[in-house]
Amino acid sequence: MIRFNEKIIHFLIAWLGGALIALCLWEMGILETWEAKTWDWRSKILAQKGPATDDICMILVDQNSLDWGREVNEWPWPWPREVFSLVIDFCRRADAKALAMDVLFTESSGFGTYDDAVLGEAFKSYGRVAGALFIGEETGSEISWPSSIPKSGLSVTGFERWKTSLSTEYSIFTKASFPIPEVAMNAAALCNVHLAPDPDGIYRRVRPFDIFDENYILSLGLGSYLSINARGGQQSTIRNESPDMALAEHLFQIPREKRIEAQPGGFIIDDRWVPTDGSGNVILRYRGAAGTHKAYSAASVIQSELRIRSGEKPVIDPSLFRDKYLFFGYSAPGLYDLRPSPISGIYPGIEIHATMLDNFLSNDFMREIPYLWSVFTFLFFTAICAAALIFLNNLLLIMGGGAILLSLPVLFSLFLYMKGFWLSVVACEVAVLNTIFLIMAIKYATEGRQKRFIKSAFQQYISPVVIDRIIANPDLLELGGTLRTLSIFFSDLESFTSISEKLKPDDLAKFLNEYLTAMTDIIIEEGGTVDKYEGDAIIAFWNAPLDEPDHALKCVRAALRCQRELARMRPGFREKLGRDLKMRIGINTGDAVVGNFGSKIKFDYTILGDAVNLAARLEGNNKEFGTYTMVSHATRIAAGNAFMFRKLACITVVGRGEPVDVYEPMFQKEYSRRRDLFRDFDQGCNLFYKGNFEDAEKIFIALKNSDPVSEKYALRCRELIDNPPPKWDGVWVMTRK
Repeated sequence: MIRFNEKIIHFLIAWLGGALIALCLWEMGILETWEAKTWDWRSKILAQKGPATDDICMILVDQNSLDWGREVNEWPWPWPREVFSLVIDFCRRADAKALAMDVLFTESSGFGTYDDAVLGEAFKSYGRVAGALFIGEETGSEISWPSSIPKSGLSVTGFERWKTSLSTEYSIFTKASFPIPEVAMNAAALCNVHLAPDPDGIYRRVRPFDIFDENYILSLGLGSYLSINARGGQQSTIRNESPDMALAEHLFQIPREKRIEAQPGGFIIDDRWVPTDGSGNVILRYRGAAGTHKAYSAASVIQSELRIRSGEKPVIDPSLFRDKYLFFGYSAPGLYDLRPSPISGIYPGIEIHATMLDNFLSNDFMREIPYLWSVFTFLFFTAICAAALIFLNNLLLIMGGGAILLSLPVLFSLFLYMKGFWLSVVACEVAVLNTIFLIMAIKYATEGRQKRFIKSAFQQYISPVVIDRIIANPDLLELGGTLRTLSIFFSDLESFTSISEKLKPDDLAKFLNEYLTAMTDIIIEEGGTVDKYEGDAIIAFWNAPLDEPDHALKCVRAALRCQRELARMRPGFREKLGRDLKMRIGINTGDAVVGNFGSKIKFDYTILGDAVNLAARLEGNNKEFGTYTMVSHATRIAAGNAFMFRKLACITVVGRGEPVDVYEPMFQKEYSRRRDLFRDFDQGCNLFYKGNFEDAEKIFIALKNSDPVSEKYALRCRELIDNPPPKWDGVWVMTRK
């Protein structure tokens, strides 16, 4: 049996083993692909607006804008720079907080220097436009900061300490593409618009800043925020100065309150904590499908500016942009700035930058769970799983409980997402799943082995229903015995010794197997337990190891069914044996000791006691009455009225001084067929008990040709007539077993 201490050991194996396997797989990166998919699922179902979402708008060059520019104005793509200046002027007119432009003006305009000058003037007039540069190894054209472009002036304190806290090496790019001087000299800040996807191609993270030629360059989302004060409140004075190099460098200095303080795990801007992951990226909290941030077509903005200049009503009311952060970018498919995101497979790149600013303003960037907390989470859930399942014995219950437990890490991960944390739910699920498998393996190797032993040991002798109940409670088979009220069944074949002497060993074995199988099947079907076989004899009992309230009824029914089955098989046996085969059965109900007796390595589940001995004597006493099934008075009372019983006699058996009434059971149909005979038999018995042996003899002689019991009574009457007893009490004393 599985002891409590062994359960604790199994619990520890399943608990720690499940967590350790998951941690190994997690560390090896095997689970990352599936984890990314579950993260996308969480991002999608829990996406919602943040406090700052409505403060951010987008101006998109969509397909309608391209069509309008080409068909109405005959603008080729790329549009003249003057067209972009109209957008900037409208944003300035609307008094938007800042404008971030995801447009790389890296080459001079094909429409002449005037076109570039108009764009530069628009940047300068607004003063709060974040321009774009691109830092990357593949497309960059510069390997050092151009001398004609002022440096960023951005300061990141504590960078080296922050970098050493990362789990991966922080890469520094050596190439960059810069905008034309007209843009670079007049933008409030130059920001990196390069976005890098996760290994599976999905954009979940953004680097908050990059380093090029020892200059810190913010991403476009954060750069648009810092560009508000990039000129330190001196923009009108600076714009009127000659843009020599020294002045240009001062122009791009970020005020002290806008500088970045890096710390292990993230950095601080304006008292806002921006957490970074182990690679130095920020994890975005997406707000919803593309267009969650209010979007306007570039065509409508351009039309509005032109109409205002012409004194007409604009398409877009400028007040809609007041105090908004604006992002200008592309959404037309042909402009190739659509990216796959956790929310959607088609997502404008500019809205990824807008989402970063949204997270910053809302102060709700996602954070990775610290490593040690992740380990603790794995251990916690595997402990719950192991503790909940280790004491279950039913495989279906283990599987059902396991399914419920597998849902807990998912629910917990959703809760943590709402709190801003990324839990590696796949690793946690794998840990729980490993624990479930380990528990099942342990059950199979220990308790499963025990169950298989019980089944193999008892399936030939006990009902499958009873076996299942024993398996559910194996302590029933502990070494030792208990006193129980049992119904005990003894059977024996008539003249088996002479039969066995005439058969070859192989034929005898086949005959016994056929006979014992047929009888045993009936006993097991009726819920009985086969104690043992002794040659042709069968010993069985009911009401152990499990309670059977109607054990006497089942025992008697099994006996009658066995007699009926033997009658059916008798013609076949007659052909093989050359004689009719008959079986005697004795049944008694009473208290007996039942349990496992023997040693700890070999024992028998058997019964002991006076009630057992009486059942054995009743089987043998069938010979005295010419009957084949005999039950005691106790069995007769316990079986109730389900069967008919003929009282045979009051007898004392060998080795037992107390007399007992014995009966012959039968099905109702047989009793009805012989009702008249039984009535006359009872009349003769009444005379016999009163000592009127002469009159009783007459009745029994009249019945003896059709009733073997009456024949035995007639002979007994003659003995008593010839040798009258000194004191008659109606009890037959059995002299043979």
